[in-house]
Amino acid sequence: MPSLLTVLLLPLSWLYAGVMAVRNLLYRTGLNTTVAFAEVPVLNVGNLRVGGTGKTPHVAHLITVLQQLGQSPAMLSRGYGRRTRGYRFATGTDTAATIGDEPLQQFQQFKQAVPVAVCEDRVAGIRQLLSDAPATSVIVLDDAYQHRKVRPSFNILLTEQERPFFEDWVLPAGRLRESRVGAIRADLILVTKCDPLLSEARRQDITRRIRRYARPTVPVLFSTYEYGAPVPVGAAPEPTGTEVLLLTGIAQPEPLRQYLEMAGYRVVHHARFPDHHVFTEAEIAAVAAQLAPGQSVFTTQKDAARLLEPALAAVVRQLPVFYLPIDVRLLADGDARLLELLIPYFQPHAVV
Repeated sequence: MPSLLTVLLLPLSWLYAGVMAVRNLLYRTGLNTTVAFAEVPVLNVGNLRVGGTGKTPHVAHLITVLQQLGQSPAMLSRGYGRRTRGYRFATGTDTAATIGDEPLQQFQQFKQAVPVAVCEDRVAGIRQLLSDAPATSVIVLDDAYQHRKVRPSFNILLTEQERPFFEDWVLPAGRLRESRVGAIRADLILVTKCDPLLSEARRQDITRRIRRYARPTVPVLFSTYEYGAPVPVGAAPEPTGTEVLLLTGIAQPEPLRQYLEMAGYRVVHHARFPDHHVFTEAEIAAVAAQLAPGQSVFTTQKDAARLLEPALAAVVRQLPVFYLPIDVRLLADGDARLLELLIPYFQPHAVV
């Protein structure tokens, strides 16, 4: 049942949903134009919700799968949180301030082997990216589900198991950017951050509820997180104890905290900031002041990209700071089904 505050905010949500519905209608009827790209497939990864569904690791997983198919993917993002504007092609001198924390993470994770660019105008961004990286065989769009000016070849919609879109409400009563029926545009729906032991019966129930709003035959896959060993950001090569301070600036840090506690760590303090937070020297100094001997600071890979901004890097590198890398694993036969969905967009000889 919705809370009292949710009920009170619902009239505003209906108004916002109505505005978005009119906008979507204009695109659906062709009164607002969309651009499709014949040169390469354009695969979009997005959501209905504001933040927290796991786009960054799922984009990385998709890029890895495309590479396994023999493709040469490139990624285009808006570059949320950056201090620059317009189109920017990532290079080794870029920082989170110039291209955004998520694009920087992808650029670094793939060791600069995957072209990454940012641009608010996705149409112009795709055109310029194809010019800058002519070997590109597929574009992965990050977080462009509501950017209707581009007509993607394949639309991937993410939703969390713990707060699926079919149980959420449009802003401000909930966290949806548009109404639940926006799921109708999805070619694949991925339920993220699942319990790795999620039963088949539960998966079928979630799928049934999703298809009330999406196309009746839309594929629904399920994924979970697998955390890797701590990666040093600062001077310490590895954690020296089990007591940690957690430092996060992401939308949903709860899965990381739960994993740490299950792995035997004790979180003695959680310095929690909003998504894409720009850390300050004073905030890092406050975290350092709370560190006791034998304790470490754990953070996310996305936060680590911002912690190594030039103004902070010298201080951060002196501290025992670590991030936990995240890998996405699809449940059941998800890997095989994803390949079946992607392969038709490429020439048969690309499959390895």
